[in-house]
Amino acid sequence: MDIFREAEGVDFGTLPGPVDTLLQQGVVAYRSDRVRADRLFRQALDLAPEALAAYFCLYKIHTYMGNLEVAKEAALDGMREAARQAGWASDPKLWPREQSHTDGPARFALFTLKALSFIELKRGDRAAVDSLLDILSRVDPAGSVGWPVIAALAEGAA
Repeated sequence: MDIFREAEGVDFGTLPGPVDTLLQQGVVAYRSDRVRADRLFRQALDLAPEALAAYFCLYKIHTYMGNLEVAKEAALDGMREAARQAGWASDPKLWPREQSHTDGPARFALFTLKALSFIELKRGDRAAVDSLLDILSRVDPAGSVGWPVIAALAEGAA
């Protein structure tokens, strides 16, 4: 999902109205006031720490801005929350294998693990990238969340 497209709004799924409003405002603010966008996304998380879309917005904008430490922390927090909602361990090494056809929080957890591998690739931490891709290859062997693209990027960067 490209949260920065021109449209009447982004479909973040079912969220409490105030949380959706904050996320929509954050998406618009990102274009001209990135500090405000960050603040709005964090306000959404304060209102609803279970709102996975807010973690996505936060790690996405910080990855785009090159704030990779902030992006990593937001992604880790979102991944842990999604794993909790899916009934999985917080450590992805302990996640159930072969989760290629999941949806909801489980899919978000897998997608965010992929995002973390991209963030680590941009940070230049090859050991972390390899470890995360190894986990993804076991829990999502079909590559349903797109991690093989990150693996190809990592291969090209080696």
